[in-house]
Amino acid sequence: MISVLVADDEQPAIDELVYLLGQDPRVGVIHQASSGAEAVRLLTREPVDAAFLDIHMPGLSGFDLARALQRFEHRPALVFVTADEEGALEAFDLAAVDYLLKPVRAERLQRSVGRIVEALRPPAPDASPAGEMIAVPLGGTTRMIRRDEVRYVQAQGDYARLHTEGGTHLVRVPISDLEKQWAEAGFVRVHRSYLVALAHVSRIRLGSDHPAVVVGDVELPVSRRMLPGLRDRLAQSSVRPRP
Repeated sequence: MISVLVADDEQPAIDELVYLLGQDPRVGVIHQASSGAEAVRLLTREPVDAAFLDIHMPGLSGFDLARALQRFEHRPALVFVTADEEGALEAFDLAAVDYLLKPVRAERLQRSVGRIVEALRPPAPDASPAGEMIAVPLGGTTRMIRRDEVRYVQAQGDYARLHTEGGTHLVRVPISDLEKQWAEAGFVRVHRSYLVALAHVSRIRLGSDHPAVVVGDVELPVSRRMLPGLRDRLAQSSVRPRP
């Protein structure tokens, strides 16, 4: 079970989140703070595994609090809770595990708790020496994932979102850098927004007006500019596109 802190300057918001967290059997002790300053004082005395922080608290905001926590020896996994989407990029720049929009839905919160539990879990030993490990920052911890678990990569500005079977992970690396670094590992750029692992491609449709590749249950577009390069890679790997 994990211990958590809920920090918000509005008591009804605290009460609602505490109630929902209390319904999750993975959550144990729940601390409350009505300001960023109170949260700092509490965390100095009572380290927790995760902190759910409202962004727009007066005085010490949720982002200010997250920066202050970077100096703590025991840094909790961070989840930002807010009524708007504008701070998402800054939140993930601070290595947030998740970004929840108010009003928080129970099922969405359960996924967030799942991400926290995964972030706190020690990485499994690498069974294959050939599998390159990728360090993914998650709050105050770092999770290691294998590169061969990555099905496809999605560009998000100066960031890249790695999609695996178990979830997604945001890393501060442009997709263009990963395209070069991972080419020999079987990754190919199919669109300005997507880099795919050929090993995870289940279907390919190149002979239509809307060429695409299917990875798992996701269909990704193939741009006309990337089409020749994809055909070359398919020829090299002895994979033939479906008509």
